[in-house]
Amino acid sequence: MDLAPKQSRTERSTHEGTAEQRLKFFMQDVSGRALVMMESATQGQQGIAMDLVQEAFISLHKSYADKSIDEWYPLFYTILNNKLQDWRRKEARRSNPFSFFKKVSLDSDDEITDVVDETTPNPFDFLDQAVTIEEIQDAISKLPVRQQQAFMLRAWEGFDTQTTAQIMNCTEGSVKTHYHRAIQGLRASLAHLNPSLGGSSDESR
Repeated sequence: MDLAPKQSRTERSTHEGTAEQRLKFFMQDVSGRALVMMESATQGQQGIAMDLVQEAFISLHKSYADKSIDEWYPLFYTILNNKLQDWRRKEARRSNPFSFFKKVSLDSDDEITDVVDETTPNPFDFLDQAVTIEEIQDAISKLPVRQQQAFMLRAWEGFDTQTTAQIMNCTEGSVKTHYHRAIQGLRASLAHLNPSLGGSSDESR
């Protein structure tokens, strides 16, 4: 499964062609990372994750076939996020039949002030090569879903804070908060594997 950060604009520009050709290239580039994100968000339910990603691809091609590949990236993740939130609401209501009487609260988008939006162009740069991709993926899966999304959209997909906020349908401050807390959580989870990350595996998160 391809977990490498998304390709650069120059690399992608050589793959312009018919909508079907562009979609094929786009799916090859993004499928692995999108599946990892959805598997983490659905607590390892691979079938559900695959369905969500496939539905997002279908919706993207149906509604935005005329857009460029560069435009597809944020559009795809916005669609995928919406489908994930719909699935989570249905699951929440299924587990609590009376939840339709009240708003279903997913992860809080409460902001904390004075958060520095740390720039991590590559998750390996942040976590150090001594930590394996499997260890990173396992640590990510233990984060709250909104923190998972913020980290993977910023670190793996390389979206800026503004675009990530649009995809997640929240404020830029919320993205910074989720991202900051995700980095703290990952450092705490992985500290026992790589002491250079600092902290302790026993730290509260």
